[in-house]
Amino acid sequence: MARVVHELGGDTMAVFAGGGVTGRFVEEMLSQAGVPSSCLPIRGPTRISLTVREQASGAEYRFVPQGPRLDSAECTTILEAVGAIEADWLVASGSLPPGVPAEFYAGVAQTAARRGVKFALDTSGPALRASLGGGVDLLKPSLGEFESIVGCEYSKPSSRATRAVELVRSGAVRMIALTLGGDGAILATAEGALQLPAMAVKERTGVGAGDSFLAGLVLGLARGQSRDEALRLAIAAGAAAVAGIGTARVQRAEVEALYRGFRPEMAEKPVWAPLSGA
Repeated sequence: MARVVHELGGDTMAVFAGGGVTGRFVEEMLSQAGVPSSCLPIRGPTRISLTVREQASGAEYRFVPQGPRLDSAECTTILEAVGAIEADWLVASGSLPPGVPAEFYAGVAQTAARRGVKFALDTSGPALRASLGGGVDLLKPSLGEFESIVGCEYSKPSSRATRAVELVRSGAVRMIALTLGGDGAILATAEGALQLPAMAVKERTGVGAGDSFLAGLVLGLARGQSRDEALRLAIAAGAAAVAGIGTARVQRAEVEALYRGFRPEMAEKPVWAPLSGA
């Protein structure tokens, strides 16, 4: 995500727990990409996942090993580092390593709030459920992750939007950016739900689309764009990611072209749809 924000012209820093030769490899990749970074040392080797694309069929295979176990001292070091960050937005992305309690991200949200920093979260499983009510400013679940926390499936986009707004109004989170793949995305706040369709591109990969989407959304909000403008930037970044080959290797010119080519009238429903009780 930090790499995409950097490519789009935003000021960013990638903060990660790094250990072993793989941790040094991540540092080297960030350095080569020109992305400012801060490595927080851990004893175990950093996890690196691998995606293999079969050229004949276009199918992708993802290999995601389990990461190293972190102890309580390493968790404390990470929280302390987060507490010293100066930024408009702090984004936490990914599952929690073994040894890290499910409530960890809720602690990060509280630390960010004390610093006046907005906090965005992209995670799943127990860490996602434990974050609800913890002061997260922006939650970015996929449809499957969203349904896992609300307890049922929603086939109609209008039902998804309504439930997302209800979840926001309950105090679980301040905003929800629900990504729907080929059906676009929904941005829900206490005032209502904004739903925009996906952009028509030739899909080559699914790797990094969610990270690119979140990068565009947070960057747009940090720049003071309106919610519909920020959501359009997010969808453009996600579309650029799926149209390329590699891990979220978007190009700024392509994202900007997609953003400029998108028109609100492309949406099947009104761009901004307040719900009753707003």
